[in-house]
Amino acid sequence: MEPWVSTSRLERALDGRLDDAWVAGLWAEQTAKVIGVDDRSNVSSDDTGDRLRWITPGGPYDPEHHFLIGTVEGQPWFAVAATPEGPSASLRQLGGVLPETEADIATTAVALVNWHRVAPYCGQCGTLTQVREGGHMRWCENCQRARFPRTDPAVIVAILDESGRLLLGHHAGWDPTRVSILAGFVEAGESLEMAVHREIREESGLELSALRYVGSQPWPFPRSLMLGFVARAVGAEIVVDGAEIEWANFYTPDEVERLVESGELTLPLRSSIASRIITAWREGRLRA
Repeated sequence: MEPWVSTSRLERALDGRLDDAWVAGLWAEQTAKVIGVDDRSNVSSDDTGDRLRWITPGGPYDPEHHFLIGTVEGQPWFAVAATPEGPSASLRQLGGVLPETEADIATTAVALVNWHRVAPYCGQCGTLTQVREGGHMRWCENCQRARFPRTDPAVIVAILDESGRLLLGHHAGWDPTRVSILAGFVEAGESLEMAVHREIREESGLELSALRYVGSQPWPFPRSLMLGFVARAVGAEIVVDGAEIEWANFYTPDEVERLVESGELTLPLRSSIASRIITAWREGRLRA
């Protein structure tokens, strides 16, 4: 599989954003664009829901509320927390249709805005922190410490049996036909590999071999990094936990094709790494 964003032209301006005056100058540029993220984590879009909608910055630069996403060929992009007014769309919808650069912009915008919404105070002393570095850091004056956006690692795994069939499971709470590959968060003190083996054992009862990393995806719901793997199942006896995973089965590519066409199975949206991994398997490009 290719990297999650292989052709994005977003430059994150790691050095420039250390200078507040430089960031303020970008805000004042005529070519600057601002996109809003509402309290549902939706991004401002056009009426069709498949294009970003942006505005030109208005008023003076406010470092507490105007967050620099980066630049694209010199053009600045900012994110702001927005009220849910006007058309908006979820990254789950936009991610499958936007060009990779704009998908990168939208994902970063959601991640930054959501972080500032939930973490304005110092986790150590409770002091209200100050936004710095164009929105990529919060400073606690009391502790004299920097706070950076937190990312929660999660693993997502394509499990193949000895015949090359793929395990797809149905999560409790999903629409009746929806399935995906299995996933879960990494716990404190775990390596990624340990998390894969634990999660799959808990959710399906399967033991694994031939574990291999295949790619990653930022997924700011609220702040995850999805790390994709493919593994071989030892045996094929599935024992679901019944709590998170209600049922699961191994499928051949032809079976998935037929069941999707008939409406008996619904696969993940194209915006997700789950979709990319499943597509690679369906096209014969995924090996354990």
